[in-house]
Amino acid sequence: MPRVSQDHLDARRRQILDGSRSCFARFGYEGATVRRLEEATGLSRGAIFHHFKDKESLFLALAEDDAARMADVVAEQGLVQVMRNLLDAPSGVEAKALGADWLGTRLEVSRRLRTDNEFRDRWAQRSELLTAATRARLQWQRRSGNLRDDVDVDVLTAYLELVLEGLVSHLAMGLPARHLGSVLDVVEESVRRHRGR
Repeated sequence: MPRVSQDHLDARRRQILDGSRSCFARFGYEGATVRRLEEATGLSRGAIFHHFKDKESLFLALAEDDAARMADVVAEQGLVQVMRNLLDAPSGVEAKALGADWLGTRLEVSRRLRTDNEFRDRWAQRSELLTAATRARLQWQRRSGNLRDDVDVDVLTAYLELVLEGLVSHLAMGLPARHLGSVLDVVEESVRRHRGR
């Protein structure tokens, strides 16, 4: 029997993550049945669960994948850019990871954190990635002289994370997003160092 290449295994794993992202976003965790996951990924349950132990492991891997993608954006452009990507939500796999489908996954993570202690424990091990990336970006901005220096970096990190959570809730409720780009301009300006101070 021929051996499957690592590239093939990686591509299959990516196919499962991309398909399941849409499924979880559309139907929620409970509604993302194995049948729906099969339809969304175009693969059999055997193929899906060859790569992931169970549905929860798949969901955690997806949430972790999304957090890693967000951390990459944060490292290059900051957390406010992640929020702008949510507002733009163009099509395409990369954009969906930081747009509408990501929003659905993020909401499911938030809901499960409130209701599932075991999930909360497993997620805690993975959730530091975005916080660490935000903190590192803010520290770099401070060393560059671009970040206000009268507020601790940890406080600014928490502030930006709260704004992100508020934006996620706002979008999830279907409230108007017309002025939110300008709101994010204000948020960005609020952490910037002003030379005249």
